[in-house]
Amino acid sequence: MTERYDLTVIIPTFNEEENIAAIIEAVNGVFSENGINGEVLVVDDSSKDRTISTVQGIAGRRENVRLIVRKEDHGLSQSVVEGFGEARSEILQVIDADFSHPPELIPRFYEAVRDGADIAIGSRYMKGGDIEQWPLKRRVISLGATAFGRMLFPEVTDPVSGFFAVRREVVAGAPLAPRGYKILMEVLGRGRWRSFVEIPFVFKDREEGESKLRADTIVDYLRQCAGIILFAATRRAGPVYNEWTKIVRFGLVGLSGIFVNMGLLYALTEIAGLYYLISAAIAIELSIVNNFVWNDVWTFKSARDLRFGRRVQRLASFQAVSVGGLVINMAVLYALADVAGVYYLAANLVGIFVAFAWNYVVNRHYTWKNL
Repeated sequence: MTERYDLTVIIPTFNEEENIAAIIEAVNGVFSENGINGEVLVVDDSSKDRTISTVQGIAGRRENVRLIVRKEDHGLSQSVVEGFGEARSEILQVIDADFSHPPELIPRFYEAVRDGADIAIGSRYMKGGDIEQWPLKRRVISLGATAFGRMLFPEVTDPVSGFFAVRREVVAGAPLAPRGYKILMEVLGRGRWRSFVEIPFVFKDREEGESKLRADTIVDYLRQCAGIILFAATRRAGPVYNEWTKIVRFGLVGLSGIFVNMGLLYALTEIAGLYYLISAAIAIELSIVNNFVWNDVWTFKSARDLRFGRRVQRLASFQAVSVGGLVINMAVLYALADVAGVYYLAANLVGIFVAFAWNYVVNRHYTWKNL
């Protein structure tokens, strides 16, 4: 009879010979110290180094350690999903092999799910969380990905975290379409869940081995987000659909603001005869007011709170966020173009994307909070 466990820790691997023995030992140490009847499930993508033989040797000595070697359709997310199906417990924990996720926090994730949460998420961006020893370029990419993820899941501070635990029923039978590295996004976007908790942790860059972050990781992530949005749109229901409706409206309002800005700039300069910089200042301000009014009555539908004082507060907040978005756009452009050496047009496109994400997320959480 196959033994059942209280918790399965899934470790996806590819060429992790420097870390795998140590992480398995650390996880088993956590099990012993906390009285958890747990298994370690290593899901490997046909590593070319000694990862497989190392795990096989450990599994021969420890009954709670298992190895799955995947021969095709390689990828971290695909490995985790296969681990979901092969796990011998009702609570599933995902952790990296390189100690970037602290194994000593596993009991907190386990207890959170055992006590009723559908998903427990390790967050680098809530109070108590942090990232150590990351270069500027990687920080910018991570912040951009997180900001876009928060546009889909605004209540989750770190929806692209790779450190999480989930109840089996959330993913069992769910139409997951894994690709790339952001498997939590798939779980949030396609899984069957109602409640989550977040646990702060300090992300530490890998101690041994080579980071697998590549340029195509960004492409995979954007394709994954598009798939989640399409999945939600075809069902016209759920948190992603509701949030994406707001995002599209927010974008359309922003587009209308461009037309207002350009039209006023032309009219005030060419027809009214004002100096073009004065015209530009007036046009910018009135376009911000235009965007605020449409977002207030259409995007976020704040008809429940039309008090004059509250509207003035929302307008002031929206104005401050808009200025912050401009500063962020310029900062990202400078950081990527002058510091990281990215082509300036591509850098500006990234800056626009990050600024849009900033504007939406901050306005969603502060300007129109609870609306």
